[in-house]
Amino acid sequence: MKKMLLALSLSGALLGGSVAWAEEAASVPNTSEVTVVETTSAVLEEAPAVVAASVEEVSAPAEEEVKLDTGDTAWILVSTALVLLMTIPGLALFYGGMVRKKNVLSTMAHSFVAAAVVSVVWVVVGYTLAFGEGNLFIGSLDKFMLSGITTEALSGTIPEILFVIFQMTFAIITVAIISGSVAERMKFGAFIAFIAIWVVVVYAPITHWVWGGGWLGSDGALDFAGGTVVHINSGVAGLVAAYMLGKRMGLGRESMAPHNLTLTVIGASLIWVGWFGFNGGSALGANGSAGYALVVTQIAAASAALSWLVVEKLVRGKASVLGGASGAVAGLVVITPAAGFVTVSGGLIMGLIGGVVCFWGITALKRVLKADDSLDAFGLHGVGGIVGALLTAVFASEFIMGDAVPENMLAQLWVQTEGVLATIVYSGVMTFIILKVIDLVIGIRVESDDERMGLDLSQHGERVE
Repeated sequence: MKKMLLALSLSGALLGGSVAWAEEAASVPNTSEVTVVETTSAVLEEAPAVVAASVEEVSAPAEEEVKLDTGDTAWILVSTALVLLMTIPGLALFYGGMVRKKNVLSTMAHSFVAAAVVSVVWVVVGYTLAFGEGNLFIGSLDKFMLSGITTEALSGTIPEILFVIFQMTFAIITVAIISGSVAERMKFGAFIAFIAIWVVVVYAPITHWVWGGGWLGSDGALDFAGGTVVHINSGVAGLVAAYMLGKRMGLGRESMAPHNLTLTVIGASLIWVGWFGFNGGSALGANGSAGYALVVTQIAAASAALSWLVVEKLVRGKASVLGGASGAVAGLVVITPAAGFVTVSGGLIMGLIGGVVCFWGITALKRVLKADDSLDAFGLHGVGGIVGALLTAVFASEFIMGDAVPENMLAQLWVQTEGVLATIVYSGVMTFIILKVIDLVIGIRVESDDERMGLDLSQHGERVE
């Protein structure tokens, strides 16, 4: 390096000072030598300072304070609206079309009231328990009623207050999914009490485990957009609730056919579109990760719909419209934990597997479990979430994750399994306790006469003509 600097200084000195040196050569023969030596020494002395300055310039951006990014903020604003769209009207229509006519309003009301109840509970105490500092199990109460969250407070490159409502929409759809397991027989008041308690006691802690600095996240569990937090959690809770409520009157003897599959298809379509905010928004920025998440989400939904239709054709002889809609939802569920970690080929394979496995979940597995999971919340979301969480370890790609990719697939698979099992046990046990207490206080199932009449009339005094 010194030789290179010496050569450069000599060249500069010879070129820059050649005229002057030529004029003074006769009278001051040694001037050029002195000049060269001094110049060279000066260059060599200044070199470390130049290098140091260059290093400082390079490292300076890394030390800069994180600032608000308007592009990221705009994308999360849109994503928040898209995720809310998944519940109201998406899930409300999806579930509402699958029940009998006498229960359509009550079923849609579950999704609507979930948005209202969870919104209030989330800002009061849900957010701080999920994302407060706290410990490895639960967050602290330092952000009770969103205390200390100003308009200037940031979460990454977006306002923290925006992150609050974005995460609120995740909590809303989680409790709304559970309503699919209890449709047509649960008291409306009992449902409200249940979701208000459940989002605090069950949803917030599990969210903290995975995303809020808790033990699962610390162990390295991968859950990009809620395979564990949302889908396994809600699916298991729905299954427990179905067991505790018992089967619908007339199940197996009376027709339980959907009253309006048009509503279901429209609802499934809105869910599909809204899922772009669900998965793409979980990148928390308008970036390549969000773009890739959108692509694999679309591919997984499409491939799962196709694999479901093929299997249904082989097993039942016809490929149904309801099957196609359910298959798309299955693919969306399966890809959720992996959306930011897998390539397009990984998303395609996961979707194909998800469609087949979830079809099995709502048919063969449902018969084995003998639970009246009315609208197959567990078969779609519980089974799909479990499969997606495990396959995330298998298909996590260095191409997408870079240096963050798990070094050992089997080790990562164990971490994912750990998260699945912990969520199943905690959600299942706590859901049972909550429902048991509510049942003792006000009862969780409507009277037999009210059930025969239909929940629209018995719970709301309204009906669809």
